[in-house]
Amino acid sequence: MHAKDILIDGFGRIREEVHAALDGLGPDGLHRRPAPDANSVAWLVWHLTRVQDDHLADAFGLEQVWLSQGWDKRLDLGLPRHDTGYGHSPAKVAKVRVDSADLLTGYHDAVHEQTLGALRGLAAKDLERVVDERWDPPVTLGVRLVSVLSDDLQHVGQAAYLRGLLQSAAA
Repeated sequence: MHAKDILIDGFGRIREEVHAALDGLGPDGLHRRPAPDANSVAWLVWHLTRVQDDHLADAFGLEQVWLSQGWDKRLDLGLPRHDTGYGHSPAKVAKVRVDSADLLTGYHDAVHEQTLGALRGLAAKDLERVVDERWDPPVTLGVRLVSVLSDDLQHVGQAAYLRGLLQSAAA
């Protein structure tokens, strides 16, 4: 198995978990927060997708799906166009509201397709390419990809846990 195959599998698992976390959730389940300072399922999925979109587009020299395919307009969150959710206050978390989970899965699927396209063209040597010199040591493509995988897995796990909490409370 090649490194790119492991990465493709990893991002595929994130997609599966995003769909599972959102499946059947209506607006109340998407937006309910267990505490005033907590994140919602909608925010968690939007944020992990924005981070993947932003970071991988930058690393591969691509345009963000958020902008190129008009997801910023479709979701119309009232946030700056390049916002990824990093450091959001509770008030900004509350702005991430969608009419249906289908919008979030649609955006995530579009980002996933761009991610797969970028990963399929990877050669092993590409993983050593420096993509961010602002860090010491500079960040390579391989490190950036694992970082995004880790961040996405943490956030989708939080979304799944929150979904479970909400369903338990409703039962």
